Amino acid sequence: MADFESPSPRRRRLGQELRRLRETTEMTGEEAAKLVGWSAAKLSRIENAKTLPTEDDVVKLLDLFGIDAVVLGDVLTLRKNATQKGWWEKYSAALDQGYIAYIGLEAEATVMRNWEPQVVPGLLQTEEYAQALLGNVIQPINQIPPVWSNARVEARIRRQHTRLFTQEPLMLLTVIDQAVLTRMVGDPAVMRKQLQHLAEISEREHVDVRVITRATQLPMATGPFVHFTFRDVPDAVYLEDLLGGRFIDGAEGVFVYERAFEHLAKAALSELASRQLIKETMAHWAA
Repeated sequence: MADFESPSPRRRRLGQELRRLRETTEMTGEEAAKLVGWSAAKLSRIENAKTLPTEDDVVKLLDLFGIDAVVLGDVLTLRKNATQKGWWEKYSAALDQGYIAYIGLEAEATVMRNWEPQVVPGLLQTEEYAQALLGNVIQPINQIPPVWSNARVEARIRRQHTRLFTQEPLMLLTVIDQAVLTRMVGDPAVMRKQLQHLAEISEREHVDVRVITRATQLPMATGPFVHFTFRDVPDAVYLEDLLGGRFIDGAEGVFVYERAFEHLAKAALSELASRQLIKETMAHWAA
C-alpha cells in the first residue's frame, strides 16, 4: 500500500526544534517522556512530526526543559504555523491525501528536481495538456467525477502560478525523456501548444529543462520522482505509482535520489540544446 502521508515542512520544523531543546538538557526521549507522563512513542511521534502536539503539550515540554517565555512564544508560533491550511485545502474533496501532502511540500520547497520519463512535469503543463492527461489517460484507471477532474486541473494551474510566477519563484530543475515530446496526449494542437509553452518557460532563469535523447544510452531504469530541497529542514523525495504517492525523507534514501538526478542530468542535453530540440519537435505536431 502506498504511503499517503508526509509531514509538512512546518511540522518537521516544529518537531526538530522540540528535539533540539530536549537535547540541550541532555535528557533522552525516554526520560523526558516519563517526566511528563507520556509514552516514549508519543514524544518520538511529536519530534518526528508524525503527530502534531497540542499547545498544552508544548507548554508542558518546555516547562520541563526550563525554557523561558520568549522561546516558548517562538515555539508556540511554530505550532500555530504548522496548523495553518494552504490554498489547496479548498480542493481536498477532489484530491487524494498523497497529492495534498505533495502540494504542501511543493509550496515550501526552494528547489525541485523532477525526472519525468513519460509526461510533461505537472508544473510545466498547459491547461489543455493537463485536461487531456487527466481525462484520457488517468480517468480510465482511476475514475473520478468530472467535477473532481476539473478541480484537479484548476489546482495544477494554480500550483504553477504560486510557484513559478511570483517574486520569489521556486528553482525547478527537470529532466525528461525525448519520448515525452512525441507521445500524444490529447491531439496535435494540444501537443504543439504544450511544446511551445515548454520552450518558452525554459527560458526563465529559475526553470531548467533538459532532454535525454533516444540516441543516448539508457542512463537508468527508474520511474518518475521529485526531490525537494527546503530552506531549513532536510530534503524529501516523492515517488508516484498507480496507487498514489510514497514519500522518502530518510537521509540515505534521499541521497540515492539526489545522485540519481545528477546522473540523469549529466546524460541529458544542455539547456540550450534541449530547448532547440523542443522547438524542432514542434514540427512533428504541425497540422
